[in-house]
Amino acid sequence: MSKIAVLIPCYNEAITIEKVVKDYHAALPEADIYVYDNNSTDGTDEIARKAGAIVRYEYRQGKGNVIRSMFRNIDADCYLMIDGDDTYPAENAREMCDLVLNKGVDMVIGDRLSSTYFQENKRPFHNAGNKSVRFLINKIFKSNVKDIMTGYRAFSRPFVKNFPVLSKGFEIETEMTIHALDKNFLLEEIPVEYRDRPEGSVSKLNTVSDGIKVIMTIFRLFSEYRPLRFFSILASLMSVLGIGFMIPVLIDYFKTGLVYRFPTLFVCIGCLIIAALLFACGIILHAVAKKHKMLFELLMNR
Repeated sequence: MSKIAVLIPCYNEAITIEKVVKDYHAALPEADIYVYDNNSTDGTDEIARKAGAIVRYEYRQGKGNVIRSMFRNIDADCYLMIDGDDTYPAENAREMCDLVLNKGVDMVIGDRLSSTYFQENKRPFHNAGNKSVRFLINKIFKSNVKDIMTGYRAFSRPFVKNFPVLSKGFEIETEMTIHALDKNFLLEEIPVEYRDRPEGSVSKLNTVSDGIKVIMTIFRLFSEYRPLRFFSILASLMSVLGIGFMIPVLIDYFKTGLVYRFPTLFVCIGCLIIAALLFACGIILHAVAKKHKMLFELLMNR
């Protein structure tokens, strides 16, 4: 029988964790349910243990740090990751695991945004943030993923054991999605019901600071995974700026045969040199990224 591990990263989820553990135990009775406590102060760990979960601890704060420890230390054939806030019902758990175990899907994404998320979520900036992140990633990576930041996912063993976790916080879901798209893992999305947190349960996601981290992660990974496109865009912007500075210099030259605006000319030349350097960087890093992708494929075949 294939081994299923349910992964629940938790930080102060005492109100909901018992229900979450029991719901997923009922949906997947053969699965091992792991609750990784991330410095909770409300007794989340003891409640989870009494509910039947295997409780472990991650003392480095941040969801990314928790996922790193989970992926590194747990062995299974299928990994189902959920949040401990009881926002994802367990009805889809079996379907998501079956897609991994029987169809060979590497990442199953629980798509909230095509279901009830916008009706249930009471934080308008979170709604706008989800839409913005989805737009950016789908444009940059030429994909059509409907929910980038969902915490409800199922993974295959090859994905888990070959995913380099670099993020420390809530930007981890964005990093997972981009890695899967870049490395051509098989993705599948299924709509899942979303319900807002029950009264008394507080989100740990800071709309502004965590939102900025997610956006910065997107552009960092854009430069790392698609360096030629990234640096070509920067080179184009610098070229346009340089040409803009060149126009008044040329107008004066054609009228009088003299160059009066030497400072402007120097700025123009500087912009064009920077543009050429940026484009050259893009070409070099594109070759490096392609080599890394080849090495990754060889590693996966071992």
